[in-house]
Amino acid sequence: MVKKLLAAAVLSATLTGCMTAAEHARQLPAYEEREMTVGVVQKDIRKGMSQAEVAEALGSPNIVTRDKNGMETWIYDKLATEAAYSESSGGILSLFIGQRKSGAASTTRKTLTVLIKFRDGIVQDYSYHSSKF
Repeated sequence: MVKKLLAAAVLSATLTGCMTAAEHARQLPAYEEREMTVGVVQKDIRKGMSQAEVAEALGSPNIVTRDKNGMETWIYDKLATEAAYSESSGGILSLFIGQRKSGAASTTRKTLTVLIKFRDGIVQDYSYHSSKF
């Protein structure tokens, strides 16, 4: 019985102690959420779409303007900061020589600006610009 418990503890320490920072990042709650990206804009937005279809695909715009020619412009301006931290113990070695931990942290900022021009409620043109720093 004691040997089985020790074997289970060693296996558990080995498996949990070897996770990479990228694997920890994929486990963060925000990782799976759909976010507005250039890919989403490229895939979901097309000339000829209605305003309702655009709102369903991207949500509500940050700014709505109308020019003197009657063109309505929806502006989406998104700023995101992603922070991730991962920490792992020394795995099997930590059982014999004490706690050894390693970790990694990173912060990334991203911007995405999308402009969609409508005439009579139909997409006439759209453009976007993104940056990551």
